[in-house]
Amino acid sequence: MNEQLNTYAAAAIEAIKACENLKDLETAQVKFLGKKSELTNFRKSLGDLPKDERPIAGKLINDMCAKIEETLGEAKEKLGKDAFAARLRDEEIDVTLPGTRAELGSLHPLTIATEKITSIFMGMGFSIADGPEIEDFYHNFDALNIPETHTAREEADTFYVEGGLVLRSATSTVQVRVMEKMKPPIKIIAPGKVYRSDAVDATHSPIFHQLEGLVIDKGVTMGDLKGALSVFAREMFGDTTVSRFRPHYFPFTEPSAEMDVSCFNCEGEGCRICGNSGYIELLGCGMVHPNVLKMSGIDPDIYSGYAFGMGLERSAMRMFNITDLRLMYENDIRFLRQFA
Repeated sequence: MNEQLNTYAAAAIEAIKACENLKDLETAQVKFLGKKSELTNFRKSLGDLPKDERPIAGKLINDMCAKIEETLGEAKEKLGKDAFAARLRDEEIDVTLPGTRAELGSLHPLTIATEKITSIFMGMGFSIADGPEIEDFYHNFDALNIPETHTAREEADTFYVEGGLVLRSATSTVQVRVMEKMKPPIKIIAPGKVYRSDAVDATHSPIFHQLEGLVIDKGVTMGDLKGALSVFAREMFGDTTVSRFRPHYFPFTEPSAEMDVSCFNCEGEGCRICGNSGYIELLGCGMVHPNVLKMSGIDPDIYSGYAFGMGLERSAMRMFNITDLRLMYENDIRFLRQFA
């Protein structure tokens, strides 16, 4: 058995030293020291030896195991160091090289236009108000002096929700809620998302954004309205911008008007964009109807006010000369990069 043990130990040590990586070393360990190795058979054969030879043979087996395990440990330490060194070489990073910069995003054209418009009005003393996007009939229609026969109440124009609610069709609802909660003087703008049952095309969408304004105080006149909006137009589109007001009808204002601004493309000379009129429609406005003031608990004999509203998408289109509203909703990076 002595000769067999020496031969086995020599073969094991030679195989362990020949291993080139930790995986091969693990295979050699299982082969020479595992439960199914020849070593196990040597231990089992001790019972067949005479009693006086068993201790000697057991010591020889233990000595052989110690030599193999010592060689195994040395090999494992060496191969581990080699593997770590190879990993350091493979994963070496030159920290002096310039890094790869992450591509930065930019503001959406609609956001740019909204921020510019709100900034102009806040500079004129307006504060920002907000309200719910799901409204009741009263705040969306009745409180704005919109009669039951008005086309805005039809399902073809408004999105109805179960429980006598609608998706707000204008941010005018915010004005009503502000008048109900605040006492004059009131001077607010209300930017936000609104919903109307419109087919999608180059200038319409069922979901879009509006910004409406409201001023209520003693002695407010149509002259104040025209002055404030003319200042806004010049700040928004340039000092040479000319404003004009055309009579119109809105149920919640009286008198009412549409405000046009001189075409940013031809500066009033007439072109394809403005239909050769020299002007582009910008917003609707007017003096707050006395009925609207009464329903909000404000005495129209003491207070008066004006209101206005504009589509933010269309303002962005005029600001950046965008010809199709759908471009702002498609998230095409080639389009959005223009505004970086």
